[in-house]
Amino acid sequence: MELKEAEKITTGSKTKALEMGLPMCIAVMDSHANLVTFVRTGDTTLDSIQIAIDKAYTSAMIRIDTRNLGKQCQPGGPIYGFQNNLGGRIVIFPGGLPIFKDGKLIGSVGVSGGEVDEDEIVAKAGVESFFRINE
Repeated sequence: MELKEAEKITTGSKTKALEMGLPMCIAVMDSHANLVTFVRTGDTTLDSIQIAIDKAYTSAMIRIDTRNLGKQCQPGGPIYGFQNNLGGRIVIFPGGLPIFKDGKLIGSVGVSGGEVDEDEIVAKAGVESFFRINE
């Protein structure tokens, strides 16, 4: 994930957050879970900064969106308790998405600042914007 690509994702997510009237933190990572871009719009709570980064980190490391990972980590799930690994940075609620291109992980996006479903909508808008621009 190059900076130019990450900025397209950030811009798409930021545009959606502004349309929804929500302050958001948006983090984009490369395929090795290294932060490429980060933006904070509006007056998000300070915890949203680290949560957005950790959602992106989780999606890049585990290669699954944080909503589906959360389902698997519930009591009785196949990986119950997994979120306690990797230094507590694993997030198991919506707002983190891995980004695949031609079947290969190229990066991830994590969003925090709204309700978790709103975070996921904003993250998806960034990914959709990236692919729409790069077609």
